[in-house]
Amino acid sequence: MDSTKGSGKLQLKTNFAIKDQWEPFYKGGSVVTSDGGNTLLCCCGDSVKVIDIVSGKLKTTLSQDGDEVTCVCSSPDDEIIVSATRSMLLKQWKIEDESNECIRTWKAIHSTPIMSMAFDPTSTLLATGSSDSTIKIWDVIRQYCTHNLRGSRGVVTTVRFHPSELQLFSAADDYIIRVWDLQTSRCICMLDSHVSAITSLAFHSPNEGEMHLFSAGRDKLVCVWNLSKITTKNNKLEPSKSVPVYESIEGMRVPSQEDVRRLIGTGAKNGVYVVTAGEDGVLKLWNLKTGNCVYPTKEEIAERKDVTHFTDLMYLERVQKYATVTFDHNINLYSVGDGFIEDKHLVGYNDEVLDVKYMGVEDSHVAVATNSNFVKVFELSTSSCQLLAGHKEVVLCVDVFKDGLTFVTGSKDNSVRLWKMDAESGIVTCVAVGRSHTQDVATLATSKLKTNFFASGSHDLTLKIWTVLTETRGSSAETSLKVKHTIKAHDKDINAVSVAPNDKMIATASQDKTAKLWNVGDGQLLGVFRGHKRGLWNCQFSPSDQVLGTSSADGTIKLWLLSDFTCLKTMEGHDCSILKMMFISRGAQIMSSGSDGIVKMWNIKSSECVKTFDGHDDKVWGLAANADGSVVVSGAADSKIIFWEDITEKEASEAQEVDETVILRQQELNNMMHEKKYAIAFKMAITLEQPFTALKVLKEMKWEEGTSDSIKAVITGLRDDQKDTLLKFIMSWNTNSRNCREAQLVLNHILRVTSPDDFMKFSNAKKAIEALIPYTERHYQRISRLLLNTTFVDYVCQMAKLKPLASSDKNLSAESKNQIKVHRSALPAVHPLKQKPLECRPKKKRSRKPDSDPDLNDDVNSEISTPQKSVSNVESPAKRMRLRGAKKQMSVT
Repeated sequence: MDSTKGSGKLQLKTNFAIKDQWEPFYKGGSVVTSDGGNTLLCCCGDSVKVIDIVSGKLKTTLSQDGDEVTCVCSSPDDEIIVSATRSMLLKQWKIEDESNECIRTWKAIHSTPIMSMAFDPTSTLLATGSSDSTIKIWDVIRQYCTHNLRGSRGVVTTVRFHPSELQLFSAADDYIIRVWDLQTSRCICMLDSHVSAITSLAFHSPNEGEMHLFSAGRDKLVCVWNLSKITTKNNKLEPSKSVPVYESIEGMRVPSQEDVRRLIGTGAKNGVYVVTAGEDGVLKLWNLKTGNCVYPTKEEIAERKDVTHFTDLMYLERVQKYATVTFDHNINLYSVGDGFIEDKHLVGYNDEVLDVKYMGVEDSHVAVATNSNFVKVFELSTSSCQLLAGHKEVVLCVDVFKDGLTFVTGSKDNSVRLWKMDAESGIVTCVAVGRSHTQDVATLATSKLKTNFFASGSHDLTLKIWTVLTETRGSSAETSLKVKHTIKAHDKDINAVSVAPNDKMIATASQDKTAKLWNVGDGQLLGVFRGHKRGLWNCQFSPSDQVLGTSSADGTIKLWLLSDFTCLKTMEGHDCSILKMMFISRGAQIMSSGSDGIVKMWNIKSSECVKTFDGHDDKVWGLAANADGSVVVSGAADSKIIFWEDITEKEASEAQEVDETVILRQQELNNMMHEKKYAIAFKMAITLEQPFTALKVLKEMKWEEGTSDSIKAVITGLRDDQKDTLLKFIMSWNTNSRNCREAQLVLNHILRVTSPDDFMKFSNAKKAIEALIPYTERHYQRISRLLLNTTFVDYVCQMAKLKPLASSDKNLSAESKNQIKVHRSALPAVHPLKQKPLECRPKKKRSRKPDSDPDLNDDVNSEISTPQKSVSNVESPAKRMRLRGAKKQMSVT
């Protein structure tokens, strides 16, 4: 279904935006807590990801500019975060809200990468252990190296400061714990009892003035050391007790008395307890006095064993929870109640996402198939994940029934599994298994109207239709699924199966370049769709028309008529294989995803791609929409899951608001111009980005005041962004010779009031310089030619020896002077912008009669009586000019 109303006009979608994005945040390495346990700092390749515990969202990223992170550490007061990289650089970070800042970078003196770090209780000293077998102590406040401790053998895997003494405890690949006195920089004692790598150290004070050290490693032992027995004379110490724990330990913590009481009830005071996490994948509580595991029981351990393996254990003090890190890059959070209760499961790395579907009540969850044996069900509100165990090989596909609570999965173990989610608790359980395929189950499709059947396609070239019984859906015990039809469907692998909206037909798409249509009732072949040039990856039925859509490795999408199996449309646009496609907007549009990580949206009516979304970096295998079509989720081989939100209505409303604002501002601009408030009008024209309106205002200002002082004052008061916009206007004005004067004037004022450094910060500065230079040179050449022509006019005027017009006025009568004065006063002052061209007057024909006065040296006011020579007899142009001047003088007289 779609977000468009059933009775309203269909509104096509125009755009999607990223609403949320789940990307890898942990790929191995160290994980530490910060902000009192509210955030996690996780190493992820060349960056450190900061994760919020409550929401499970990524808060910020500490980027290392391509340098792989080997270790990260947070100070006890949560003020300092230090990361170490493979290039032996140490970076100190400051995190505020969702932003971060690297406040210091320095080169470590180690010769090989740093593998372990720890702060002292005062957050002043930082210890770094390296694979070069040395330990260095740094004063992070005064910023210098205080100690260089040598003597370890192999990689220094663990470093810890004494809670109250100025001592450092370290463990290396030689399986020895060394105690360093920081006052003398010497190893004062060696604790040698382990026979394998030591992974965890913990301190415990049973009595005042007494301190014990607990050490655990991969030799399946927890050793207890009484540190009060360390003396300067004896540099070796034997453990006071060694407790076998029967599993390799990767993390150990000393629990509070309250947690112990909740786990085992009475008798909690009679013992010393530690919580361990190891290869069994189960948190265990051990009483070191008795050497027994007091929680959980052996039966509970056997049930949970081999599900996963822990690689680290942390305690989150503020939220009072335990956090474990698993070998497959997941982080589990446990609260303490009647046991260790798993509250949240955060997936640090999904590997390759193979399929994704919405499910749950009101699409509250997504089911994801990744390159793993587990089916992952994510809760959208908290990003918490359920790992569903059952398949023995990688899960390849998943599909959800109409009710949203039942779904099926297919795997490389040749089986299909039917799962049921509890609507209240959200817990998912497997209710049925089908094992009839002989090869990988590559694709699944569920019925659209009822939860009574589903179809599966396999690499064994068969299509199977499975019956889902009512008692199977409601059963809590795992039952076997029954096959209704088994059909030899194609000659090559079946890549996609789709069920028609009426549950009467099934379509299959295969690598043999064909799609086929089957009858659900009897399993008979109804028709074959041929036309693709390469293998088909996907097929889908239109929700509103008798049309089947197919996508292929030839980069095309084809729409086929179910009535005669002919191709109705072919849409081209992808440059690679189209792996997924689906209908949206009631079948009026299509979304498709390719092997290049591109997602496209198509309009079926025009057969055009209307939008392209580039969010993934690798093959997009999964593509699904929620029930109302407002959000589309995509999953790809780059381990990203992206949620795309429909923003068509949002963009339309924003565009409408912008239009209304522009209309109001335009009216206000017109009012300002009418009231001759040109300074305000000019700024508004810049804000509205109307270059020719701004030009008109400039000309009005020049005409009204006659000077450019007011223009300079307005430009001086502009903001930098307004000046930047004005530069763009100047580029447009300067292309026309009519407006180049104003363009050069404004540019001159901008350059005078703006420093060169500030000017080059403008986004349009470089572009403006490149655009203004050629036109300005052209205008300069034109003005130079005009100036040259005016000098010729001056020369002609001087040669003609014309007298000033004022001298001719002296010979006029008083009556003629009054008439001229009245005529001049009656002429209106015409605005330059409103001035019209003069009417063209017909030229008078030149008289061929000879001029009347050949003697140009006589007085022009004398009477002429003798006949003159014709104009044609005048030998020089200068003489002709003098004759014409004499004639005009005579006419005035």
